[in-house]
Amino acid sequence: MPVSRAVLGFLGLLFTAGALLLMWLTFLGGVRNSNPLNQIYFLQVDTSNIPGAPALSRWTWWQLCAVENGDSQCGSSSPDYPFDPPSHRTFGTDVNIPAAFIGTNHYFLTSRFSFPFMIIALFFGVVSFFTGMLAICTRIGSYISALMAWLALVFQIITTSLITAVYVQGRNRFNENGQKARLGVKAFAFMWTAVACWMLACLMYCLGGSVSRSDRGYSGRKQRRRGFFSSARQPSIERKEAA
Repeated sequence: MPVSRAVLGFLGLLFTAGALLLMWLTFLGGVRNSNPLNQIYFLQVDTSNIPGAPALSRWTWWQLCAVENGDSQCGSSSPDYPFDPPSHRTFGTDVNIPAAFIGTNHYFLTSRFSFPFMIIALFFGVVSFFTGMLAICTRIGSYISALMAWLALVFQIITTSLITAVYVQGRNRFNENGQKARLGVKAFAFMWTAVACWMLACLMYCLGGSVSRSDRGYSGRKQRRRGFFSSARQPSIERKEAA
């Protein structure tokens, strides 16, 4: 029994909503000192030997946060906060900073480019969510939602790849310098799960758009047309048989 367009559209909408929820949670991590946002971060590092730095530091898209009792304690937010430990935006010193961070813009540029790509992914994702409501009942809605979901997927992959690369490299540099560092499990789990959700949403929307009328069980118009012509031809057939 073929699956109806309504079911496929609903599944696409469900995966879209799931992806957007995970993306928004990661995007807003560190904005407020309340659960769950104070538990979402990209990298945690033991910075107790860096002058003026907190004992534990966490990087988010908005700021560098200190850690107290296992929770992030963040100050004023600044969008597109870079991952650049020696700069004046972060610690403002080279003391006990891994040498790999000094004299390079690699970490600064990679981390900053991820922010606008995330905003673009969220934009197309939100559009896909609203058009996904039309995908439940219309073919054009399915294809438009699939296109928007595909664009969101592309930019989500770019964003997730950038932050994964830069913070994995940063973690390794800090660990090599004797400063214990670990990635934020929630942030990266959310981002990569969102990638999977977008893939499934694209698939559901495309399958929904490919469903034909016959697959939905639609045959009323054809039957009415056949009934009209058969009734119109019936008298002439009867006269031929009588002759």
